[in-house]
Amino acid sequence: MRIVSLLPSATEICFALGAGDDVVGVTFECDYPAAARGRRIVSTTALPEGLTPGEIDAVVRRKVAAGEDLYHLDAGVLRELAPDVVITQDLCAVCAIEVTDVEEALSYLGCRAEVVTTDPHNLDEVVASIETVAKAIGRDSTPLVEELRDRLKQHQHLVAGPRVALLEWTDPPFAPGHWLPEMVELAGGTNVLGTAGQRSVSITWDDVRAARPEVIVSAPCGFDLDGAAKLTAELPLPADAQVWAVDANGYFARPGPRLVDGIDVLAAILQGEAPDHAIRVR
Repeated sequence: MRIVSLLPSATEICFALGAGDDVVGVTFECDYPAAARGRRIVSTTALPEGLTPGEIDAVVRRKVAAGEDLYHLDAGVLRELAPDVVITQDLCAVCAIEVTDVEEALSYLGCRAEVVTTDPHNLDEVVASIETVAKAIGRDSTPLVEELRDRLKQHQHLVAGPRVALLEWTDPPFAPGHWLPEMVELAGGTNVLGTAGQRSVSITWDDVRAARPEVIVSAPCGFDLDGAAKLTAELPLPADAQVWAVDANGYFARPGPRLVDGIDVLAAILQGEAPDHAIRVR
């Protein structure tokens, strides 16, 4: 089996299922586990380096409006790798190459790889996507899926606590969607921004203040812990809220097994602890 993963989350899933040796191609963002960095790069970004969050937002909006690609697929490398399975997504054009682009490239190259797509909008669908990937690559997902479901159940007894505003982007601020509001609720918080299962939406700082959060968690998509902390320190956040930055890339933005670890991080924050993968900014 030769697998090309065009999603960091899919790469992580493949390794978690014991198929790491079968992964031959990844994206430039696939950095977990560390062994993934040794695979051939098939997909790179079309965005310039060194942009601020505001500049990234502006470039993405302009490219999407113009119908331009946000990612580059290296057709030559894809042909050389001759994959049996290519895993991509149909969830977010900003997150990775869209499935139609992958199918067109494979058709052009004459490749007959099976294209597997994931499109999770909530935690149940994230777990189901693991089963989908496992079936496509001939692996047993039962141990991993049962472990994740058991850990999720352990959080369901928690009573709603502090009002939590989780920010998925910082300039402009974005209210979270998809699985993030669920993570807040399972961690024991009362989610005050965004709707579970829906897309994230652009809001204003007045919206953040109007939500009256007691705890603000900054999880800007695409940023690790240090990057998130630096961005968060500069934000015009309500003075009476506790403010945390978290490792968005590792534990919040990517729909894979580590989302459950992200819930643990949030739960620790709300219980007054100082967890790994989080920094208290204020």
